[in-house]
This record gives sequence, C-alpha cells and structure tokens, in this order.
Amino acid sequence: MAATSNAVRGGTVLPVDAARWAMWTFVIVNVVIVEALFLSAGSGKNGVLTVAKFFGLHAALLMLFQLLLVARLPWLDRRIGMDRLTVWHRWVGFTLLWTVLTHATLVVLGYATLDDTSMGKTFVALSGVPASLLGMLAAAVIVVIAAISTRALRRRLPYEVWHGLHLLLYVALGLAFVHQLQETTTFTSSAFATAYWWILWLFAFGALLTGRVVVPLWRNARHQFRVTAVVPESDNVVSVYVTGRHLDKLPARAGQFCIWRFPGHHHWWLANPFSLSAAPDGRGLRLTAKAAGTASAGLRDVPVGSRAFVEGPYGAFTSLHRTRPGALLIAGGVGITPVRAMLEEQAAGDVVVLYRVRSEADAVLLNEVRRLVALRGGRLHLLTGRTAEGAAPPFGPDSLHRLVPDVTERDVYVCGPPAMTAAVLSGLRELHVPARQVHAERFGLA
Repeated sequence: MAATSNAVRGGTVLPVDAARWAMWTFVIVNVVIVEALFLSAGSGKNGVLTVAKFFGLHAALLMLFQLLLVARLPWLDRRIGMDRLTVWHRWVGFTLLWTVLTHATLVVLGYATLDDTSMGKTFVALSGVPASLLGMLAAAVIVVIAAISTRALRRRLPYEVWHGLHLLLYVALGLAFVHQLQETTTFTSSAFATAYWWILWLFAFGALLTGRVVVPLWRNARHQFRVTAVVPESDNVVSVYVTGRHLDKLPARAGQFCIWRFPGHHHWWLANPFSLSAAPDGRGLRLTAKAAGTASAGLRDVPVGSRAFVEGPYGAFTSLHRTRPGALLIAGGVGITPVRAMLEEQAAGDVVVLYRVRSEADAVLLNEVRRLVALRGGRLHLLTGRTAEGAAPPFGPDSLHRLVPDVTERDVYVCGPPAMTAAVLSGLRELHVPARQVHAERFGLA
C-alpha cells in the first residue's frame, strides 16, 4: 500500500485542475500561433479562398488535438480519466467534421467563383489535382467515421466492427498530413511556419505511438504477465489473478482499470476494460468480471499459466484526488470492484460504503467488502430490492442525506451502471456537494 494513498489535498490545486489548465494552455497557445500564421501568410486568390484557408488551418489543429486526446498519455489519464478524454475526443471529432466540411465547401465555392463556373464542374476539376484529391479522401473518411459514431448507428454496431472502422481515422490523418504538406502556403509560408507544423505533427504522432504502442509493449515485455488462478465468485462472476515480474514497478493504484487480452484464449482484437478488484501490492493483480459478453463470459475458461497482455493501468478514479478526510464510496453491481480495491488502500478513517444490488445474492465480493469496512471502522449500507412505487429513490437527495448526514463534507466516489451513476450525481448536485469532491468514472473503451 502506498504511503501517500490517502493524502488530502485541501486548498491546493487538484491534479485534475492542473491537467485541465495545462491542456487549455496548450490549446490557446497553438490557436494563437495558427492565427498569427494565417495573418502573416497573406490572403488567398479571393476572399472565399482566404476564409477556406482559415478553416483548413484550424481543421489541421483539431486533428492534432484529437491524437493527443486518445494517446493515453499517463500524466493526463491519471488526472483527467480516459472517460472524460474520450468524451472530449467525441465532441472535438464532430467539431472537426463541420470544420472540414466548411473548408471543403469554401474551397470549391472559391474556385468556382474564380473560374466563373459551377461548383459541380469545379469539384470534378479539383479531384484531378493530387493535393486536392488527398484532402477530399481525408474528408470522406472523416464523414464516414462521424456517421458511424452517431448514437443511432453506434448502438447497432458490435464494438469490434465500430472500433475497426474508427481506426480509419488514422488513414484520414495520413491523407490530411500529405494534403497539408503539398499546400505550400501552409507549410512553407515562412521558416517558422515550416518548423512549427513539423514539430506539432511529430509531437502528436509521437505521443500517440508512445501511449498506444511503445508503453504497452514495453510494460508487457518487462512484466511478463501470466494467469496464476481463476476463481469463480458466483454463477456469473469470476476473478482472474495475474502475476508477473517487477510488479512493484508497475504504476498502478487502487480504483484504476486495465485493458486485458488473453492471447491463445481469445482473438487478439477482443479486449475488455476491467477494474482492479484488489489494491496492487507489487506481487500480483486481480480483476473480477461479470459475464456480460463473449470475452467476459469466457474468463472462467482462461488456462492457468497462460500469458496475459495488459494495457494500463488507466483511470483517475483514485485517492490521488482526495480533498476531504471522510469518504463515501457508492457502488452498483459489479461496480464494487474498484471500490473494494480502494477500501483495501484506505487507511483507518471515516469511510461509508453504499452498495446497491438487486439482492444480497447478487452482491459481488460482499464478504470481502464487509471485512475491509469493519477493519477500517467504517459503515456499510447494503441497498437491495426494487424501489417501491411512491418510495424515495435510493440515491435521491433525501435518501443520501438520511444515510450519510454529512455527505457534503466527504469525498464521494461513484461507480456503477450509467442510470445509477446519473441518479447519484443528480442527488449530490441537489445536496450541493462541491464538484471537486465528486469522483465518477465510466470504465470503457468508447
């Protein structure tokens, strides 16, 4: 257990705030530089093409920012969390879509105006120019990715199909890079402009390769993860124990999750994010999962001694963000796993656990939770059964205040199904629990 695991930060700048300020500073500085490059490069062949260039430059900047949001850089991920970074990636993605479409439309309109011809004929003519064709192809790929990322289509596609198509974004980025490279007014308007764009593209691609490829491969080569035990916890829940070399050097904390693959048992592209259900102790890791899909349902058949490929740890659902001495840990269903790990890390102190399940038989790891809560001198409220008609919702403001009267004086950690998490967050807002004391994270890949 880390000696600083329960440090309370009080009035100091929270890690999440520091990370957000760093990101905003990065964005603002680069926007200012791009604006300066746009003004210094001079106007286009007409006013419409000048505006088109403005949108094109900002589309390039948005693409680079997209790469950084999904690079899984440890410093950002531990402070902001993959779930928030993914949400930002989604909204930046749709902003990129409209920026690219506006740029493309204005380019065609600008040249149509310049040549006094129709936009259709201009579009065909531009498609014969290599630089323009590359830009068109990049725009087409971005449109396809945006279409399959809309909620209506995303819910109908298996994750593996959606993820495979989503990877086409890297093709779009490559096409856009070459497109930009061939637009001499963008890359070579000055020596500073050339250096700036090269440095920015290399930094973004370098960050992506480091976070998504180099670090996972290096960690797995170093730690040599292997399955040591597979323990059924109930009819549909199983725990998998993993060990490896030098695990005391793995920067894992209670509350985090990893992306797990079991080569030889599942296809390499089948990966699942599972929380650590025990606090990392430098000797082994444990995941506990409910059978909810093909990969998770097959975990009980993973051979002992087989290799595991582990990406991570990821997530900001940790005691790094503690601000108050007291803690309220709220879990629903299998969402108890990171909470159980945090209890193991939690030093003796004021801790309350609310555990929501349909019945006591569905309460995963209940005996372990009870033991850890008792060991810490805390309180456990097991909330079972359906909410009776007309009764107060279990996570409404009145119920939360009744169960935990001093809830506004605690850090609150919430992990569970989306509907439950939304209900808890709504109740906490009505009770005016400060936002800096509320910590919730969805453990997912998309």
